[in-house]
Amino acid sequence: MRTVIGTAPPDEGLTMSDYGHALTFGSFLTPGNADPARPVGLAMLSEQVGLDLVTFQDHPYQSSFLDTWTLLSFVAARTERVRLAANVTNLPLRPPAVLARSVASLDLLSGGRTELGLGAGAFWDAIEAMGGRRLSPGQGVQALEEAIEIIRQIWDADARGGVRVDGKFHRAVGAKRGPAGAHDLSIWLGAYKPRMLALTGRRADGWLPSLAYLSPGDLAKGNAIIDDAATEAGRSPADVRRLLNINGRFAPVGRGPLDGPAEQWAEELADLALTEGISTFILGSDDPDDLRRFAAEVAPATRELVATERGTGTAGTGTSGTGTSGTSTADSRPDSAPATAPGGTTRTAPGGTTNTAPGGVGRAAGRRAGVGATPFAVVPTPDDGVRRSEVRVWDESTRPSGPAPDPERTYTAHEQAGAQHLIDVHDGLRAELAQIHDLIEQVAAGLIDVGTARSHINTMTMRQNKWTLGTYCESYCRVVTTHHTIEDRSLFPHLRRADSRLAPVIDRLEAEHHAIHDVLEGVDRALVAFVATPDGMAELRAAVDLLSDTLLSHLSYEERELVEPIARLGAH
Repeated sequence: MRTVIGTAPPDEGLTMSDYGHALTFGSFLTPGNADPARPVGLAMLSEQVGLDLVTFQDHPYQSSFLDTWTLLSFVAARTERVRLAANVTNLPLRPPAVLARSVASLDLLSGGRTELGLGAGAFWDAIEAMGGRRLSPGQGVQALEEAIEIIRQIWDADARGGVRVDGKFHRAVGAKRGPAGAHDLSIWLGAYKPRMLALTGRRADGWLPSLAYLSPGDLAKGNAIIDDAATEAGRSPADVRRLLNINGRFAPVGRGPLDGPAEQWAEELADLALTEGISTFILGSDDPDDLRRFAAEVAPATRELVATERGTGTAGTGTSGTGTSGTSTADSRPDSAPATAPGGTTRTAPGGTTNTAPGGVGRAAGRRAGVGATPFAVVPTPDDGVRRSEVRVWDESTRPSGPAPDPERTYTAHEQAGAQHLIDVHDGLRAELAQIHDLIEQVAAGLIDVGTARSHINTMTMRQNKWTLGTYCESYCRVVTTHHTIEDRSLFPHLRRADSRLAPVIDRLEAEHHAIHDVLEGVDRALVAFVATPDGMAELRAAVDLLSDTLLSHLSYEERELVEPIARLGAH
């Protein structure tokens, strides 16, 4: 694996650590206020594509930014599954007792989806200009430790008596406790220097630095300080999750660390996970395509590489790939959250079972031996038959059907995970469709303008000409090629070659893809026309109704015909 900035060269003699946490992935977004809807839309997109966590930087003195806690509250109301945190909260401008109640309140309102990223402060001129107190580095660490004690006592709502912290920089003497959050709230510290790192080991639940601020060897050195401090405090080093903010560039060929194809990213992040103990990777990018590729290609491939190296036979939990968030709110820590699809159905994540078993037994050999093979259990989403529009883009009665499945055949968990991934991708498209309806109703109510609605729609997967099977192949097939050097990434040609009986179905699906593209263009034209036509809302709603009819019908048909062939024939 490649050496990444911040990792220690092998000859330095520092301990390499893998704390065994399941991997999670998130976004680090700019809270700009020039277009207030944009960071909200990117947060919603992060959830749609399957990321586990959305974070925003917190700089209250930055006049071009939205207030981070107000933004987090708004995003919490517009999302359902993704976790939320400031990255990291500016403590000098947020009194700890009030901050504790703010975090717990948002956690209660969001159903247990809030965590607290916390920093001692850095830009002291700006902090002082906003009324904050300028502190030296040592004072900042002491103030942070006092704040953590206040925050934890506030959250300990069942303890007797009031909060009692009489610190040099923060005091809360007699304050009432509570509320507690909906789950066991975590505190993640943005730390770089030895005293902050030692505090992380003693008192925090996570270490959250940025890779760009680290030099080679800093991760290993930081881990050593945190581990020693945790042990001295009677804790396990594994009690501290290791998170990392990363930046990079997707490119056809590798040019440097995190600058290259998704396969390279996955290898480098897996190396960070296995040798430096990083278990949460947070991508700093406001580019929708970067977020999609990070969730659909990098995250599942990294999980599978790590699972293979650990010999666990599973890629762990967290995101479930493109189209559905994998974050569960049932547990306080991301480590134990199962991949959950919309509606609460637990689903296997792409790469949820490794392609190669320990000892090099391939999946084909495993199937022949009957290892882990079961009857086909992936359930396509049925067409409910509801139609909103009187227009019919195609005649559904003329759709061909493929071959009937062999009732005697069994399927491995990996084969069924590949089939399930198509449904997961489709669930994302269904969620986007619901958002389009919501956007149109907001336009009708005057809550947003047409330009904002178009901007949101243009960031959606279905507007990028890579939806349905295109999205499936972009995400799942790239993951497979990471491990098996498969050159052919085109699903339709593969299915045609593998089973000629599928040709009529594939021809029909391709034709419907083109038709749906035209319907999408009709929605865009209706949005444009609405600006000039006072009574154009009826036409706009009609265009979206037609999109609902065609897309939902098509997705159900595609799942009905292809989930079993994908499991049987593979994606390559």
